[in-house]
Amino acid sequence: MKRSLALLFSLALGLALSASAQTAAPAAGTDKIAVIAFQVAVAQTNEGQRNFTDLQKKYDPKRTQLKNLSDEIEGLQKQLQAQGDKLSDSERASRAKAIDDKNKQLKRSAEDAQNDMNSELQELYNRLAAKVYEVLASYAQQQGYTVVLDVGQQQTPVLYASETTNITKAVIEAYNAKSGVPATTPAAAPAKAAPKAPAAH
Repeated sequence: MKRSLALLFSLALGLALSASAQTAAPAAGTDKIAVIAFQVAVAQTNEGQRNFTDLQKKYDPKRTQLKNLSDEIEGLQKQLQAQGDKLSDSERASRAKAIDDKNKQLKRSAEDAQNDMNSELQELYNRLAAKVYEVLASYAQQQGYTVVLDVGQQQTPVLYASETTNITKAVIEAYNAKSGVPATTPAAAPAKAAPKAPAAH
């Protein structure tokens, strides 16, 4: 989805810049081409980093809940291993079923949390990407670029581009200046990964 979204932005940018190029009617041989890692630009804006940090904090309680459940399951498994030969068959089977049920609950909860977080992250990205694109289009027109290519995609057709044509940092700085969102402090930077579903036992 992100790839198609970025492609859509790239195509839209090409059309927008083509329209402005027709208006400006530059002389042949004077076209200026720039490259940008668009997803990187969106993620590295101050607003993008703030949004991601806030989203991580929002899911911290859920992450803690999943960790506690995982620890509980591990404790029950150790108990069963230690006491297994002293238990009756029915008691051993009952405990094993309880552990299995909790494992299923953990897997479901982790998957739900991951899906919810991914959905919110995609929504945040889409909203911010639209705003960053406006700054990108304005910057490209002001600098006289007639084409901007997204080199952040895995299947980019660009084989080589001079670093002087890379406007990723310039667009990030232009967006930060326009948005007025301050940079996050190193202590507030996201350090935890999103909750992941445990491996099936």
